[in-house]
Amino acid sequence: MNHIKNRNTRFIKEILLIIAGVTSACFGLKSFLMPSHFIDGGVTGISLLVSTLTGWNLSYLIAIINIPFVILGYRQIGKGFALKTAIAIATLSLALIILPFQPITHDKLLIAFFGGLFLGGGIGLAMRGGCVIDGTEVLALYISKNSILTVGNIILILNIIIFAFAAYFLNIETALYAILTYLSASSTIDFIVNGLEQYTGVTVISDHQEAIKDFIINDMKRGVTIYKGEGGYGEKKDIDIIFTVVTKLEMSKLQTAIRQIDSDAFVIQQQIADLKGGVVKRHALH
Repeated sequence: MNHIKNRNTRFIKEILLIIAGVTSACFGLKSFLMPSHFIDGGVTGISLLVSTLTGWNLSYLIAIINIPFVILGYRQIGKGFALKTAIAIATLSLALIILPFQPITHDKLLIAFFGGLFLGGGIGLAMRGGCVIDGTEVLALYISKNSILTVGNIILILNIIIFAFAAYFLNIETALYAILTYLSASSTIDFIVNGLEQYTGVTVISDHQEAIKDFIINDMKRGVTIYKGEGGYGEKKDIDIIFTVVTKLEMSKLQTAIRQIDSDAFVIQQQIADLKGGVVKRHALH
């Protein structure tokens, strides 16, 4: 029963996230980008560019241009992802026709920033809901599996091409504002997808592991995991490897303590997008 309840709760949460994402993206498009013929990066940017050049209805273009990426999503990720993506894109297309959002401002800088903010927020919320309303990431994932380029490199190259077309067919000023819109949107997507809190995973190798472990547990009120390892450089000996997760605000405090305990400690830090449970979320910052 608990399994079914959790699954239903997760499904409702995903639906609400997708609805919120579609609404936010629609607001960003209708109230900011579309009235001033601004564009963005990605598939949405292609749709906006084609709509500006041809006068075709944006809602139809978003649905049509995303079809190949829905098919790619089905092949690369799975049926559930593709189905949710298709429904989300169709809902966005319908929302662009139905929802009565009006232009908010005529200031170009505000249009670029807030248009990207709400559009990126919509894309990010949809991704948190388990789908996409812009197929750029799906295409980048597909290409990256068949080339030496990373997903990030592919997205950057695709957007450079889009902005170059905008500069040629529209004007350079529009292309520059499009870059601002894209930067605003991508930052918002990163913020939403990676969570409201930023965490850092810290791995510590030290001859004073007990003192460091006690500080993390007793002073910082954080949990630790101890890995058993063996030194591979110079003298081979058994070592305890400490791993813990802290918030970015606590990172300075931990670094200072480690250096005071053992200035020669080997410390590795890595960003963690999000996490569930554990001691980190149960305790407030100290």
